[in-house]
Amino acid sequence: MTRVVSIFLPELSTDRIRRADPSIPADTPVVVIARSGSKRWVSAIDTTARKLGIKIGMPAAKAQAQFRELLMRDADPGADAAALERITLWALGQYSPVVAMDAPDGIVMDTEGADHLQGGEEMMLTGIANRFRARGLTARVSIADTWGAAHACARAISRETVIVPPAQTVAAVEKLSIALLRLPEKVVHDLHLLGFRTIGELSATPRAPLTLRFGPEIGRRLDQMFGRLSEPIDPIRPPEMIEVSRSFAEPIGAAETINKYVGRLVVQLVAELQRKGLGVRRTDLIVEKVDGVRQAIRAGTAKPARDIAWLTKLFRDRTEKIEPGFGIEKVTLIAIMTEPLAEEQKASSLIAEETADITPLIDIFGNRGARVYRVTAVASDVPERSVRKVAAGAGDVIESWPHHWRRPVRLLAHPEQIEAIALIPDYPPASITWRGKRRRVVRADGPERVFGEWWTRSAEYQAVRDYFVVEDDSGERLWVYRSGDGVDPQTGSHKWFLHGVFA
Repeated sequence: MTRVVSIFLPELSTDRIRRADPSIPADTPVVVIARSGSKRWVSAIDTTARKLGIKIGMPAAKAQAQFRELLMRDADPGADAAALERITLWALGQYSPVVAMDAPDGIVMDTEGADHLQGGEEMMLTGIANRFRARGLTARVSIADTWGAAHACARAISRETVIVPPAQTVAAVEKLSIALLRLPEKVVHDLHLLGFRTIGELSATPRAPLTLRFGPEIGRRLDQMFGRLSEPIDPIRPPEMIEVSRSFAEPIGAAETINKYVGRLVVQLVAELQRKGLGVRRTDLIVEKVDGVRQAIRAGTAKPARDIAWLTKLFRDRTEKIEPGFGIEKVTLIAIMTEPLAEEQKASSLIAEETADITPLIDIFGNRGARVYRVTAVASDVPERSVRKVAAGAGDVIESWPHHWRRPVRLLAHPEQIEAIALIPDYPPASITWRGKRRRVVRADGPERVFGEWWTRSAEYQAVRDYFVVEDDSGERLWVYRSGDGVDPQTGSHKWFLHGVFA
């Protein structure tokens, strides 16, 4: 089933102004002023200005008179449109093969075939909101069965995300304002004069009188919102993106035929990549059906590739998900993300044997939605900060862990508090109680003192941990530490924690 995500950017103009001028204090209210002749009014506000009571449409002179601390900027629709296009192109590479601008303040995308790569709908929406916030952008994100429903819900919510369950569109939108139907302002104003307030009231009204007075637009928008009329998303495509396509005079639908033409498109795409010295990291296959519906499949690789056989296999393994319906009239293959890739000699009697490449295995798991990564060292003495996740195909990392002290094979995500009997400040525990089980310590080694990283966190200026490797009476070896030096309370709470388990 097709699912549509709508991303509403309510503060696009003010966010753009703040990103262009990072020196603006965070607590300074930003207001955008539009003008028409001698008339000037507030056209956009940020959260701080909204809390002060400023409203969109308020005369600029009134806002300036009441709130002296305002930072006022003239509206620039061209800059806003360019910013929205840049954000949309970024989202195209991150989330879905079918992404388009929902001007003037939103993005819409079809996530069919791509949401599993983000961990499901809830994780995908939360991740979108978090990443937009990290980029300094305010976003409201919704997902529904149709573009119209997702568009309306994203603009009706006050929280960051909302999920409309499949087949629940009517219940989700019937109480929303008719202003969210994407109708012309004049039509909405006239409907208000007639007493219509909600989408449910409008949809329950006989269609003929509305069509006679307002034309077919109201019925079209209602049908699109409730899924009775398809509304294809025309995806954005930058001019420099490498794209190959094949149109058919007679629609195709058989799996064998689809695979045959996908293979031919891969050959054309690889030839173009080779001509430009590039390898592809992310590729989209988009099929356009006779009824105007698009279906997309995204395939990614751990490193730049232009191997015809491998790219063909990545798509053929997933073309079974394509539902041809009444037939497919066009197939397009697009290199969404590319990187430079030089020619490389694979085998020779004068060089060493080629090392095994596990990249194909990584690609298989990644395209099934699994999160494939590896753990590498970080230059930090604090154990939980000494590791980080990197892409499975990333290059070698120079940093390494210290070798003069042993480290456990399993490091807990968070140290767990334990009960310990020990003489302080320098002796190891004589016994510990972890997860309700008491263990007698028969051997111990330590302490290894770890200091806080005061140069990055001022709160750790005096922080200390004393680590011990202990072996209990069953032979299990554990990594425990005492918070503090055992003497000065400012160095730590003197409580004991278990942080790792040895093999």
